[in-house]
Amino acid sequence: MPVAHYENFPVASWLLPAALRAPVETIYRFARTADDFADEGDDPPARRLAKLEAHRGEIERIAHEHGLPRAPFADLLDAFSQDVVKSRYASYAELLDYCRRSANPVGRLLLHLFKRTSETDLAQSDAICSALQLTNFWQDVATDYARGRIYLPQDEMARHGVGERHLAQAVCDDAWRALMRFQVQRTRALMRSGAPLGRRLPGRVGVEIRATVQGGLRILEKIEQVGFDVFRRRPVLRALDWPGILARAL
Repeated sequence: MPVAHYENFPVASWLLPAALRAPVETIYRFARTADDFADEGDDPPARRLAKLEAHRGEIERIAHEHGLPRAPFADLLDAFSQDVVKSRYASYAELLDYCRRSANPVGRLLLHLFKRTSETDLAQSDAICSALQLTNFWQDVATDYARGRIYLPQDEMARHGVGERHLAQAVCDDAWRALMRFQVQRTRALMRSGAPLGRRLPGRVGVEIRATVQGGLRILEKIEQVGFDVFRRRPVLRALDWPGILARAL
């Protein structure tokens, strides 16, 4: 699966041991296909939900073939099904619950492949994955709004004096910048809370995790550097970013 689909994750990259690349690609392909069912094309909601339900049949095959637990795959499908029917999030807690099912399962499946499933490992993986998901939301505010979705917590928007008008009209004023600054700072802290996982995991696997963390942190830096105006300049990782990311990971 092309890395561009999940650009904040170096998917199945050359950093991973060769034996792990095929199962990692399988995990991401499952997630990417489900995400496409929820988002791409012109299918009505009922058709999207039917495709996601049919995709559930892949879980048993993948789990058996690679010795993986089934629950994380089911959580992914639940999250993508939620995307079809839910477009607003009342609070940060509600958003984190979505991340628990839309992003954290990928990290947990990878840890099963790495045979590192202590409570500490899983908790730090969850922190990294949720932070990466949130980072993706903040860089994709405009894209998500065009699809009818707002992932910014509604109570925090109201507290900062930000309304849907800001998204509809691409307004980047002091209120918007304050809201986004708050989101970026909290997401960075969450990412860093999970970062010790990459230092504990051995060899190339550890480097892969550290590079993933550094890639997410770099996106957050770029959001700040454009003055939080993600409407006009979507921050992305470019070729020139990777030497610095890898240097910090190593």
